[in-house]
Amino acid sequence: MKQLLLATRNKDKIDELLPLLAGIDMEVLTLSDFPQISETVEDADSFEGNALKKAREAFVIARIPTLADDSGLEVHYLNREPGVYSSRYAGPNARYADNCKKLLEKLRGVPPRRRAAQFRCVVAFIPGDGVHHLAEGTCPGVITESPRGNGGFGYDPIFLPTGYRATFAEMDFTLKNTLSHRAKAIQNIMPALRRLSEATILP
Repeated sequence: MKQLLLATRNKDKIDELLPLLAGIDMEVLTLSDFPQISETVEDADSFEGNALKKAREAFVIARIPTLADDSGLEVHYLNREPGVYSSRYAGPNARYADNCKKLLEKLRGVPPRRRAAQFRCVVAFIPGDGVHHLAEGTCPGVITESPRGNGGFGYDPIFLPTGYRATFAEMDFTLKNTLSHRAKAIQNIMPALRRLSEATILP
């Protein structure tokens, strides 16, 4: 069976991505299977740049088709903060709760109509040398005034997707995995993944 490397060690991301990749006939590995691959320094100024950097660094060592993502929350009132700094918004070793707390403090007193935000995900797929594909997914919503729910991860407890009354952290996992920015990005990259899984010769 052909293999696909998911270039992350983040268990929460892996738990979301594996069901989304279940439709392709490939064995999905993660960076936990490649201890020799170091963590990528995410110093690009865009989701696209970080996703490509992660995919390229892992592909060079693993030498198998590689998929990486970079995702974050963009709050319109804050000029799209925290953006590429979403995972380290409250500092380099910030916990999920620390990032949520900082964001809520910045939005204290801001009315609901001005708390619009979106989750955005960019995935980079490298099937072989000199080739890459990019795809994006977004999910619009608003930032709540306090955390709600115990599920999900990251900013899920304070993100209310448009058209729903439950935050991502209150929502059933299966439902969230049809709405999320990550799910939409994987949907958009899926044609390239399927072409690889169905090819008789690897690129």
